[in-house]
Amino acid sequence: MSTDTVITAAMVAIGDELLSGRTKDKNIGHLADMLQLSGIDLKEVRIVADDEDAIVEALNALRGKYDYVFTSGGIGPTHDDITADAVSKAFGVRCDYDAAAMTLLGDMYKRREMEFTEARKRMARMPRGAAHIANPVSTAPGFIIGNVYVMAGVPQVFQAMVDNVLPTLRTGQRVLSLAIACPYAEGDIGTLLAAIQKAHPDTSIGSYPRYIGQKFSTEIVVRGRSQAPVDAAGAEVHAMIENIRRTREIDENRSAEA
Repeated sequence: MSTDTVITAAMVAIGDELLSGRTKDKNIGHLADMLQLSGIDLKEVRIVADDEDAIVEALNALRGKYDYVFTSGGIGPTHDDITADAVSKAFGVRCDYDAAAMTLLGDMYKRREMEFTEARKRMARMPRGAAHIANPVSTAPGFIIGNVYVMAGVPQVFQAMVDNVLPTLRTGQRVLSLAIACPYAEGDIGTLLAAIQKAHPDTSIGSYPRYIGQKFSTEIVVRGRSQAPVDAAGAEVHAMIENIRRTREIDENRSAEA
C-alpha cells in the first residue's frame, strides 16, 4: 500500500439519551483516538435519535462518502433498540435472527442459568448476510455489512469491539503531531500563525486556548503525514514565539527607560 494512501471514516452515534444529555458520550473520542493511531482519518460524526428514518438517512449519506462508517448504540434488547432494523433498511435487506448469534446467546444464558427471553433474542437480529463483530465482554455480537460496522453503545463493549475490528481494516499513513506550548493568547498569535499555516500547506496547524489563573496561553499542534513538513512548520512556530518574546522584552525595556 502506498504511504500516501488516505483512509477515511465517519461515525453515527445513536440514542435519544445522547441528545437529551442524560448519557455523556465516551465512544466518539475513543474511536477518534484509535483510528488516528491506525492511520484512518475520522472526518465526520453524526449523533441521531432512536429513529429509523434518521439512522437510515445518516448511513446512506455517509457510507458512500467514506471508506468506513462506524455506529454505536441501539443493538440491545429493548423496544427502542432499532439499529439493526435501520441498517437493514439502508441496505435493502431483511433483518433476521442470525443463527450463529442465537447459538452464542442461547449458550451464554444457559451457562448463566438465565431465561433466553424474546427481548434477549432481539440482540441476535442483524441484516441478512452480515458478519459478526465479536463481543468478548457480554457475548452479543455487533455486525458488519458493506463498509458499515455496527457496535454496542456501552463504552466497555464498544471499546472491545473496536479492538477486534481495527486489525481487519485498511490503514493509511499515520498522522504525525508536534505539540508546542505557547505562552501567548490566540489573539496575540492568530495572524502570525495563519501565515505559517499558509506557508506550510502539507501540515494542519491547530491552536487550543488555555486559561490558568489570570493568564491566557495556547497549545499549538502541528500535524502532518511526513516528519519533514511537521518539523519545518514547528520550527517556524518556535521562531514566532521567540520573536514575540524578544519584541515584548524590548518594549518593556524602553518603557522602563522612559
